[in-house]
Amino acid sequence: MANQTLGLSPNLYQYFQSVSLREADILKQLRQETAQHPMGMMQIAPEQGQFMAFLIQLMGAKKTLEIGVFTGYSALVVALALPQYGQIIACDVDEEYTAIARRYWEKAGVSHKIDLRIAPALETLDKLIAEGQTNSFDFAFIDADKSNYDNYYEKALLLVRQGGLIAIDNVLWSGKVADSTVQDNRTQKIRDLNKKLHKDPRITLSLLPLADGLTLAIKS
Repeated sequence: MANQTLGLSPNLYQYFQSVSLREADILKQLRQETAQHPMGMMQIAPEQGQFMAFLIQLMGAKKTLEIGVFTGYSALVVALALPQYGQIIACDVDEEYTAIARRYWEKAGVSHKIDLRIAPALETLDKLIAEGQTNSFDFAFIDADKSNYDNYYEKALLLVRQGGLIAIDNVLWSGKVADSTVQDNRTQKIRDLNKKLHKDPRITLSLLPLADGLTLAIKS
């Protein structure tokens, strides 16, 4: 995984951020705190967060889904871009990581927009489906355990409305997906999903080499 855009020299990456990144101070504070965390590499890149906020505003999204929260940067950046009555249903299993998230959501004044569900994400997604919330989400972001990426994608495809957007993180996986000598389970799961999405007639597809690779899938 990578928390900055792959393939750019340090000098070019610094320039890229200097002329494009507009990061709210609260987001910067959270990102800097997360960088000190032992699992800090799980943090999304700030330019990816800004792009996600751009998409939320472009779509006029009001109801979104997040699968994998960690310390809450991606949920915070989306919540800031949503209207005051917008909603995020956020799925995670870790109380320790998400305690950091809750603190920053509260500080940013967006905690009322975020419904955090502490449970295995597949259970939460199945519950949403059982409640009749299929075809009701404008946007879904998948950034959780890679072994379940395909399962999360299939559930998200049910929950997102026609014309809605699914964003999937880490699809270039620090370049490991292109290295045939790397055959671990997580890498292979991402490879398999990438191949599946490439041929999936249910979506319109774009894979961007942004951050660690971001797939965008519009539900047909």
